[in-house]
Amino acid sequence: MALQRGDQVFWPPGKARSVFIAPWAVDPDESRGRLIPEHSSPTRTPFQRDRDRIIHSTAFRRLAHKTQVFVPHEGDHYRTRLTHTIEVGQIARALARALGLDDDLAEALALAHDLGHTPFGHAGEDALEARMAEHGGFDHNAQALRIVTRLERRYAGFDGLNLTRETLEGLVKHNGPLTGPNAIEKYRKRGVPLAILEFDAGYSLELGSFASAEAQAAAISDDIAYNAHDIDDGLRAGLFDLSDLRKVDFLAEILAEIDRLHPGLERGRVIHEIGRRVITRFVEDAIAESRRRLGEAKPACAADVRTGSRPLIAFSDAFVAADAALKAFLYPHMYRHARVMKVRNEASAVVERLFDHFAVHAQEMPGEWAMRAAAVRQDETRRLRLVTDYIAGMTDRYALAEHRRLFGDAPSITIAYS
Repeated sequence: MALQRGDQVFWPPGKARSVFIAPWAVDPDESRGRLIPEHSSPTRTPFQRDRDRIIHSTAFRRLAHKTQVFVPHEGDHYRTRLTHTIEVGQIARALARALGLDDDLAEALALAHDLGHTPFGHAGEDALEARMAEHGGFDHNAQALRIVTRLERRYAGFDGLNLTRETLEGLVKHNGPLTGPNAIEKYRKRGVPLAILEFDAGYSLELGSFASAEAQAAAISDDIAYNAHDIDDGLRAGLFDLSDLRKVDFLAEILAEIDRLHPGLERGRVIHEIGRRVITRFVEDAIAESRRRLGEAKPACAADVRTGSRPLIAFSDAFVAADAALKAFLYPHMYRHARVMKVRNEASAVVERLFDHFAVHAQEMPGEWAMRAAAVRQDETRRLRLVTDYIAGMTDRYALAEHRRLFGDAPSITIAYS
């Protein structure tokens, strides 16, 4: 008897898996393929293979030593880009399963979404964006695309990871279309990054349409994870206190609930209870609102999700407002806190000084990087792009080590978290 959506089979042997789920899910058996054709796997879907390649990549391992928000505080319990990425992956799988999506694709996109981040997080990204403004700019999503299509060098038959078109599309467009009437604001203002345009010219990612529901689930999971763990890390770092959270109605309600259910609870457990309740409320809202939108749109297939006029995986209006309120609180209390800004400025100076040095002395980059720069030394944009690739791939501690090697010292940037 032919399999129907929702049927369970044993594949790989001994492990039940839903072969077909919702009509709007991306069907791995109908993947649009890879840039370089490969034989299919007898034990893994194309999206499982993508996820596994991402996990085994060098760029993924480097996330353990890359960070986003900095505090001059020593400790081992703050989140790194890697722990943040794992948390996003967990939330994305939960959302995907609740909505009948392909959870392997959603997880692959969640695990890949931060691969293009620089050392020192947004401080490093802003520094490289300023330095590359006249040469195509810098964007971490565009950098992630370069990593998975060119910079990873693991396989005998191709550069990059040779991921499926669905994963590449989701990596570039998980936050929304890059062109056209529905383009996300930052690309409407500054244009699409050169690295994406160059790739799209030879292998279209349909930049004017939305990405799959799985990519949308990964994107909203990123927001949920940030909301929860930035509150957690900020409290533990002493950037703000529990009493400050009561200024945000959404958090005041959560704290009141904790006080009612667990009077006198110790501070560390209160912090954990806040985080888990923030995640639960946002996840449950996203599931309810997404089901409502899917019910209204009635997409008959994954292609209908891409050609829609708005995202189908989303928060309700009430939780859009709650998300904005959380970010409005965190911006001054955390991201622009004086202690954070001091370290951020020091980190930016490290990246700027490294770039300025290698822009003139590309031959001082190690090994293959110097050889590749020498091969394009007459093309300033390509040479500076290689310099950018080298610096963007650095971990925080490697960037400081390079600064120390070249200039004899480095600022004492201590701990950071994403």
